[in-house]
Amino acid sequence: MPRKTGTPKLLKLREVCEELHVSRSTFYDWRQKGRAPRCIKLPNGDLRVRRSDLDNWLDDHEDAA
Repeated sequence: MPRKTGTPKLLKLREVCEELHVSRSTFYDWRQKGRAPRCIKLPNGDLRVRRSDLDNWLDDHEDAA
C-alpha cells in the first residue's frame, strides 16, 4: 500500500539498529535509559522510528570534534 504524500517515513527497529550499527539489546537499553530516538509503539507492540526523529537525534548527538 503506497504511503500518502507528506506522510513521514517510519523505520523498523531492525533498520534503525542497522543504521546505527548497534544490537537490538543495546537499542532497548538506550530506550530504557531515555537515550534512544523517539519511538512509536504500534498496537501489536512493534516499534517504529520516524526518519525525521532519527535524523534529529543523530544531529543532537553529533560530536563537534
